[in-house]
Amino acid sequence: MRKYFTILSLIILILPSCGKREKEVSAKMITPVKFSDVKINDSFWTPRLKSHKDVTLNVCIDQIENQTGRIRNFEKAAEKLVGQHEGKVYDDSDVYKALEGMAYSLQNNPDPVLEAKCDEWIDKFAAAQEENGYLNTAFTLAENDDRWTRMDAHEMYCAGHMIEAGVAYYNVTGKRKLLDVCVKMADHMMTVFGPGKRDWVPGHEEIELALVKLYQATGEKKYLDFSEWLLNERGHGLGGNGVPLKRWNDAYHQDDKPVREMSEIAGHAVRAMYLYCGMADVAAYTHDQGYIDALNRLWDDVVLRNMYLTGGIGQSRSNEGFTEDYDLPNLTAYCETCASVGMVYWNWRMNQFTGDSKFADVMERSMYNGALAGISLDGSVFFYVNPLESLGEHHRKPWYGTACCPSQICRFLPSIGNYIYGVSDNAIWVNLYMGNSADIKVGNKEVTLIQETEYPWEGTVSLKVGVKGSLKTQIRLRVPGWCDEYSVSVNGETVAPQVEKGYVVIDRKWKDGDIIGLNMDMPVKVVAADPRVKEDVGKRAIQRGPLVYCIEEADNKDGFDALRIAEDAKFDTTFDSGKLGGIVDITAHVGDQTLDYIPYYSWDNREAGKMKVWVPLVGEE
Repeated sequence: MRKYFTILSLIILILPSCGKREKEVSAKMITPVKFSDVKINDSFWTPRLKSHKDVTLNVCIDQIENQTGRIRNFEKAAEKLVGQHEGKVYDDSDVYKALEGMAYSLQNNPDPVLEAKCDEWIDKFAAAQEENGYLNTAFTLAENDDRWTRMDAHEMYCAGHMIEAGVAYYNVTGKRKLLDVCVKMADHMMTVFGPGKRDWVPGHEEIELALVKLYQATGEKKYLDFSEWLLNERGHGLGGNGVPLKRWNDAYHQDDKPVREMSEIAGHAVRAMYLYCGMADVAAYTHDQGYIDALNRLWDDVVLRNMYLTGGIGQSRSNEGFTEDYDLPNLTAYCETCASVGMVYWNWRMNQFTGDSKFADVMERSMYNGALAGISLDGSVFFYVNPLESLGEHHRKPWYGTACCPSQICRFLPSIGNYIYGVSDNAIWVNLYMGNSADIKVGNKEVTLIQETEYPWEGTVSLKVGVKGSLKTQIRLRVPGWCDEYSVSVNGETVAPQVEKGYVVIDRKWKDGDIIGLNMDMPVKVVAADPRVKEDVGKRAIQRGPLVYCIEEADNKDGFDALRIAEDAKFDTTFDSGKLGGIVDITAHVGDQTLDYIPYYSWDNREAGKMKVWVPLVGEE
């Protein structure tokens, strides 16, 4: 009998320290292996990283320099051309996110031309910074001096993305010009806000996690303390009391209760993800159990009651966020690309606290489906919104007036090496499966892992251990939540797996050349939604491995709306190297009818047409 999965029974970005750090003990049990120590050589991901370098970065640079006023705003701010700001109040953030993506790309693909472009932009940022450290072109160029009067004006949001870019560029190049700009801006904010000074609730979270990165890069604990202070400002009736902004929607801004008391997600989805990442980052150093307990409650609410099968979140266009539990429409699903990337960031952090594979499962789900759908196969156009059904009118675009999603995916893709491995006192943790070689330090030993796999198309993984002499440690392999049957071997001999929190634990003395084999069965699965999801009653979806599939009119031209799936459907799977960049194509046989499925991330890369993830069962209208 086929085993059914329910949608509602089903990761986070902390850069390692690149400077001096005070002797803080982290509450995390796992430390991530940074992407700069991981070289990806993978049939699935390498082409995407190549298109990011060759296409996506150039698209973003062209939009920022030529098609919009984003870089011109910095030039004008340097000349104090008041009244000449172009675009929206938060547009600076897109420039910073694109620069962060450029920095990550430089780590794996050194390019003097690209690095020179980064330096050129950084010079413009530095020139635009005011003497007191303030930097935000929308306010420098404003005709009225109302900075720090509107909590929802994205001043700290833009500053946070600048800090993330500054830390990333410093980590990659060792150049600290932008890092120094970030320090000056952070210090300026701390002269205005903090204990005994002005209260403040950032309307769009981001600064909180960025300040922790600044602490990690500089070793200055004051930035960690400021982040914690900002988190603790929430939920006390402060938000929106600035002038001229009227009282804001507390739930929309995650300001309806103190963060330690939160248990239900509400409001704007991306804001919520950044908030939870900031809470996790601060809790890692403060060991604040109140934060950790709140994050666990919130995770249950998000994943068990408000997450789509694709790992997307945020049902509603009206608030770019949440409505009520189990309200998961398909055609009107919002599922902002930024929010799916945020789910990767957050679940990554949660996994590091607990060593529980359920968080890595959601990280993977969001990465391969909700986030990856946000960019075309050639890397040139983007989705802001990611519905699970389309009538043929929803398409990617080269840019948006609010361009957070193109710049978000630009910085996310080249950082994927961050999420593969982790290290704890007695173990190496393998969270994701993709071809790579990684240099990992375990105690005072240097270990190399070489991973070979055709994942996500096949479930066979080989890990070769490289070490001088020998090393006694555990290697923990995540068994994905979608996997029911698997086997593990060491040097060709099957081992009886010991499993803890979803990880196979292999504890032994490793020698140079040892090879671990993981073989996961990857059948096609029919997925049923929780019956409380009214939109999906009488429907089923298809998943194979980590990938959610959909039907698209391009493959099912005859009677698309009449197509039905059956509980006893038979499936054929075929790898087609010439289709959509190379995919495992799934054909479902239902009586005398066939349905051709493709991975959800790959839809809308051909001619316009209808699409759906959830297909009615035979006999359903």
